[in-house]
Amino acid sequence: MTSANSTKSSRPAVSSLSHIAKQYWTLTKPRVVALIVFCAVIGMFLAVPGLPDAQVLVAATFGIWLVAGAAAAFNCLVEQQIDAVMARTRARPLPRGELNSMQTLVFSGLVGGLGVWVLYFFVNPLTMWLTLATFVGYAIIYTLILKPNTPQNIVIGGASGAMPPVLGWAAVTNTVSPEALVLFLIIFVWTPPHFWALALYRTQEYAKAGLPMLPVTHGAEFTRLHVFLYTLMLAATTMIPFAMKMSGWIYLVSAVVLNAIFIGYGWVLWKRYSDAKAKKAFAFSIAYLALLFAALLVDHYVAW
Repeated sequence: MTSANSTKSSRPAVSSLSHIAKQYWTLTKPRVVALIVFCAVIGMFLAVPGLPDAQVLVAATFGIWLVAGAAAAFNCLVEQQIDAVMARTRARPLPRGELNSMQTLVFSGLVGGLGVWVLYFFVNPLTMWLTLATFVGYAIIYTLILKPNTPQNIVIGGASGAMPPVLGWAAVTNTVSPEALVLFLIIFVWTPPHFWALALYRTQEYAKAGLPMLPVTHGAEFTRLHVFLYTLMLAATTMIPFAMKMSGWIYLVSAVVLNAIFIGYGWVLWKRYSDAKAKKAFAFSIAYLALLFAALLVDHYVAW
């Protein structure tokens, strides 16, 4: 009888522990971090003609994931008041009161510190310093300085978000080559149309939160035009890997198709806007980047 009661009483504790773990996991923005880590891993594979060292691959992936998750948690800490007034973020742990500021700060510090340690001792110091700089760029420069103060926040702050393939490249080569910078440039140019598509159908929420996103400060029409113009710039930028013989025809054909679709979305948003179309454009932009980098990877090994 005592054993049965003990089993029953232990279930709420296990459930509570699982719930708390889920809240901490949510802090790391797993879907966003998954794309970051994916691009970093692609950078690792593209950096060498064969396969990257298995130990470095695992350690770098783990370390970058930890630091990216820590940066996401710190972003949640800083923006908890903003998150509370926006529909897409109000269910996060801090606005709901599931976790408090101190718990989030400690979690971010511990996870980020572990990631930095892994990168320094099991990968190389260059990757560690670049990853730490990316953390500072996103969690501090973008979140604390750029996002609340300038409509160019996404453009300038996009530099930190474009770093993952550079981190991956540095992890296996201990250098930052021109090819790595090309991958950086692709993501850097991709970032504005990706985020502005989201901002277009969330304009009222950003305005309510007091954030100077481009459609809030310059209007929807101005933003829609710039989404289209950036898709054109992105299409040109994605031709660089083929032009510098970093990739072959598989990548080129894939890039042309993906760019045609993205430009089409940009044109539709400019000329025949609707929130539903903006949501589709935003969703496609995520698939676009993943498929583009996947095409680079396939091309790399087919050519090799």
